[in-house]
Order: sequence, then C-alpha cells, then structure tokens
Amino acid sequence: MSTNISTLIKRRSYKGLVLFGVILIAGCGSLRPIELPSEYSTAPAQTALWREVGNIRDDDWFHLLNTGDEAIEWRQRLIDSASQSLDLQTFLWKHDRTGLKILRHIYEAADRGVRVRILLDDTFTANLDEAIWEIDHHPNIEFRVYNPFARRSSSIAIRQLLNLGDFSRVDHRMHNKLMVADNNAAIVGGRNLADEYFGAHDAANFRDLEVLTAGPAVQSLSRQFDEYWNSDWSFPVANLVSKPPSMTPQEFEARILATVEQGLDEGSAAREQAWKVTAMAGVAGEVVVFADHPATDNPADADELPTQLAEELIGWMETAQDELILVSAYLIPTAELEQAIEQAEKRGVRVRILTNSLRSNNHVAAHSAYRHHVKRLIGHGAEVHEVRVFAKDRGLYMEQPVIDKHLALHGKMLLIDDHLSYIGSANLDPRSLRLNTEMGLLIKSRDFNRLVREVVALDFHQRNAWQLQEKGDEGLVWVADDKVLHEQPAESDMQRLEDWFLSILPIEREM
Repeated sequence: MSTNISTLIKRRSYKGLVLFGVILIAGCGSLRPIELPSEYSTAPAQTALWREVGNIRDDDWFHLLNTGDEAIEWRQRLIDSASQSLDLQTFLWKHDRTGLKILRHIYEAADRGVRVRILLDDTFTANLDEAIWEIDHHPNIEFRVYNPFARRSSSIAIRQLLNLGDFSRVDHRMHNKLMVADNNAAIVGGRNLADEYFGAHDAANFRDLEVLTAGPAVQSLSRQFDEYWNSDWSFPVANLVSKPPSMTPQEFEARILATVEQGLDEGSAAREQAWKVTAMAGVAGEVVVFADHPATDNPADADELPTQLAEELIGWMETAQDELILVSAYLIPTAELEQAIEQAEKRGVRVRILTNSLRSNNHVAAHSAYRHHVKRLIGHGAEVHEVRVFAKDRGLYMEQPVIDKHLALHGKMLLIDDHLSYIGSANLDPRSLRLNTEMGLLIKSRDFNRLVREVVALDFHQRNAWQLQEKGDEGLVWVADDKVLHEQPAESDMQRLEDWFLSILPIEREM
C-alpha cells in the first residue's frame, strides 16, 4: 500500500512540475515582427484563356457559389487556370479529403511553373508544421504563417498554454478567405478549406456562400493580398519550423499526387468553355472591397484594432431605407451594430436575421453570448430565425445520403434594400468586428441582390429555420412548419445547461 501511495505522490509531483514549467515558459518572451523585402502580385496574365474571357466580358462580373459542389469545382478550376501566379489566403486548412484535393491541384500548378503564395492563419496548424514545411520546400511555392505562436506544439491545448504570456497578441487572428489566379479572377467568401465547408463531411456540414469574380477589381483583391503577405507579422515557414521532416519534399509531393483523388479533371477546351459560359451568365455590378488592415507594430495595440471593415459595413447599413437581411453564423451585436439595426427599424426598415440555433451552433459559447441580445432584437422589431440542424432541404448543401447528417450555418451575408449585397468572411460578432481581420465584397447590383435574395429565401423558410416569436407569458417560442418548441432546440438538457452556464460568464468580448 505504501508503495502505491508513494508512486501516486511522485506522479502528482511530476504533473505539478510540468504544469509549473508550462506556466513559467508561457510567461517568458514574445515574438517580434519580422522585416522582409516586399513582394508583389504579378500583372494580369495574358494567356489565351484570359483573353477569351476578356473578349466576352471586360467589366467586373460576379457568379454566386451557393453550394459546396460548385465551390470546390470552381476552386479547382481556378487553380488549374493559373499560368503565372496563384495567391491563397485562408484561416483554416485541414488535410482531409477536400483539403488534400486542393493541395494536389496546387502542386500541379506549381509543377507547371506557377508562382504560388500561401498565407495561412496559425490558429489550427498545431499538427501541420511538418506538412507546411514540406509544401514550402517546393521551388515554386512560398508558404507564410500569419501572427504565429512563438512556441510550437502538436497539441492545440498545450500550444495555447505555452503562449499564455503572449495571449493579447495571438488573440488577434486573420480570418480572411481569398484565392486569386493570374490577377484575373478570384474567389471571396466564408469557406475554409475542409470537408465540412463543401458538404463532404460524413456527419455535419455548413451552409456557406462565396463569390467568383473577374474583371478589373480583381487587382484590388491582389493588392489586399500583398498587404497581408508583406505584413511584418507574416512569417516564412523556415522562421518557425525546424523539425526534420519524415520524408523529402519530393517524396511528400509524390505521395500526394499518387494517393489523393484528382477531383476536377477536365481538359483545356472544357475549362475554357466553362469560363465562357459562366462569364456570359455572370452578373455585372460595381464593387467595393472591404478589408481590415493587418497589424504593423503589434496586433494587440489599441490603435491597431482591425475595425475598418466593421465601420464600412455599419456605414452602409445606415443607408438602408426598405430592408436589411442579415445572415451570420455567429450573431453577437456590438453596441455600434445594435444601434445601426435599431436606427434602421426606426426608419421603417424591415430587418430579417438568420443565425445558428443552439443545436446547430458549433461554438456553444458564441450562442451563450448571443442569447443576451435575442429579446432586444425581437422587441425592436427584428424577425429572427435560427437554423434547424435537420433542415428539410439540407441535402442541397451536402453529399447524399443526408438522413443522419447535421446542418449548421457558416455563411456571412448582408442584403441592403434591393441593390446592395455583401458577402465575405466577417460574422456579426465582436471577434470579427474588433479582434480578427476580415475581408469581403460589397456588390452594387440589383440583379445580384435579387439572385442572393432568391437562394437565401429557402434558408429562412420554416422548413429549414425556426422563427423566434414572443408569446406573452409564454416568452419565446421557436416556430417551424411542423412544430412549435417552448424551449430552444438543443442536442440535450446538458447542452442547455452548458449554454446557461457560459451565458453568465464575462466572455462576450472574446466571441
């Protein structure tokens, strides 16, 4: 018995020493910005493909990527169309079926001689350091990581602990999503690079929205990419990762090309035809690029807060005269946003909102903060809808069969009256509007507004979303086409308890 107790004491002492060491390390030092020679986008390529597209349309045009199938198809086609440059900026990139499919097409582009620049946020790279190192060592691929964690670990939790002393800096993330080919065409929107954003996950998938665009305004998007690429907080992989790889870069690429499915496999004639058809059908419009500025000295500095997109977005909301339609995966209105919504309602503007329910939300804490605002939103006249996890039309956004698959909202979209549409990466919450950098497009076009309005009408339908209503003494009820709930839809009573507990914590500014 004494031996067992002694062993237990030693184990506890060891764990205590490890925890003490982690805390001690976490309190030491901080990463400083890095200065590198500036690099810029190339001029728009003048290949036969882009000349053909330009002969059809020389204006700015837009094609809505409404479903995951179309979004992954056009990503692969955009990569395959690149002849001299490909710039990719994203928040999350998993090496699952979808992520690897995209990587395979990127390798094929780099092997053709295309200059590839990849800029990835560091939030979810904990187990990707070796793969990032391998990719970066292709002679035509340059990989950078934005606002990186100084102390690396293959565990997200341990890495967070190791960097606690630098929390105020690493709390600010790059949430932008952008892909530009040859400075001629681009995709902008909300999708990260993983199965669940393209309807390919086996259990749960997101409903999201993006825009494919071509025309002169693409050069503005390239300049935005350059601003982030040349930020002193965009670190080359070699400055972060020194772990020896388990295979050579050539072996890593060969493995990807040999084992990862091709995905889109079309010849140059079919590719050109797809561009022609889409360009002819593309919706014309003026465009304003919304983008936060990357930090210069320190992302944690008060005067460096990335609020530029939020200010632009709220400013345009203040012009609404008839209707505001807001779609946001996470809805936690800042004081400025709440005021803009209420002022619109006082002007007689109809406000309709779609966000996640507790059951469909992949971040319970975000829902816990949102619940503080629901009654006020409804009380001032907003029509609030929450996604049903088993939406009846969820098969539009995921692979069959769908019988046991869940749906959640990830889209970020605003419609202002009948002529303005915003699609981008920013949620309507403090994290997107004050902490993270974001980007998106404001498109001035009645035709595009009408198109977006038509596709999201189904998402608001009670087949697919609960409508929240106040029923006097009953309080809030959740109304669908086939049932009425008197408590919020949830996975279980335990989830409701977790939601309540988190709602009493002072966490809203971090959500």
